[in-house]
Amino acid sequence: MTDHFPRPEGTPLTLDWFETHSVNLSAAQRRAATLPTRRSVKKEWQAAWLLRAITCIDLTTLAGDDTEGRVQRLCAKAKAPVRADLLEALGIERLTVGAVCVYPTMVGHAVKALEGSGIPVASVATGFPAGLTPLPLRLGEIRYAVEQGAKEIDIVITREHVLRGNWSALYDEMRQMREACGDAHMKAILATGDLKTLSNVYKASMVAMQAGSDFIKTSTGKEDVNATLPVSLTMVRALRDYKDRTGQMVGFKPAGGLKTAKDAMNWLILMKEELGTRFMMPDLFRIGASSMLGDIERQLEHHITGRYSAANRHALA
Repeated sequence: MTDHFPRPEGTPLTLDWFETHSVNLSAAQRRAATLPTRRSVKKEWQAAWLLRAITCIDLTTLAGDDTEGRVQRLCAKAKAPVRADLLEALGIERLTVGAVCVYPTMVGHAVKALEGSGIPVASVATGFPAGLTPLPLRLGEIRYAVEQGAKEIDIVITREHVLRGNWSALYDEMRQMREACGDAHMKAILATGDLKTLSNVYKASMVAMQAGSDFIKTSTGKEDVNATLPVSLTMVRALRDYKDRTGQMVGFKPAGGLKTAKDAMNWLILMKEELGTRFMMPDLFRIGASSMLGDIERQLEHHITGRYSAANRHALA
């Protein structure tokens, strides 16, 4: 990942910024419902937005039966996410995804497969997805992934700290995780489906940023409820509030349940409406997805040919 701004360093834990903050659920739902209707992006503009979405995808495999071969195929797709004939028709010479995200033991395979491509490898860590292993093991897992070559670490928080309002424990734990990441960027997964309220989502977002997270991320993809627009709206407004207070720019990553080109458009619209064009770039916006890429490629082919192809013509890998 190339930085175009100073890396966020975090701040001391400052409860005054969030402890009494509450989020109006119905208001957040109403605002989220208007987002897809407020901006119409059609024809060549829609194709351009979908190409941008591809550059923001963390192409992901987090399955129990992952193998070196599967990771190699995923990396091949990451380097060539759209068929060459479609790119040529669109006037694009080269396009890649934002990163490839795998388990720590798969990092070495991904690094080897992506050598020379400029695509970073992201690794989940810290006892993903539950995050309930002892802290020394979680920190050790971060260090292992970094040693294997991961440039980004997607950590999971301890949800109990949020549910009990134990903000100092959450902050201290995450500061240690940030230190263990070293030069690798830390993406903090809040597992928002487990946090019960949007107010908790806002507070956890603020603590994660104060602890020095480079990104805040909605979900592991393993919860019953993953990324939703009201949750994402709450998180990006926390991100905006943090930027206004500190000047530090922190990225956002929705993950879990985003599967279609329409989903990509909706979340890009959220970023455009709430934060502006700068936050539609891959150094500040990522989408955790796998199947989404196939649907985006299908929509791009429709834009070029006027016809929809069968979904199986755009296999993931």
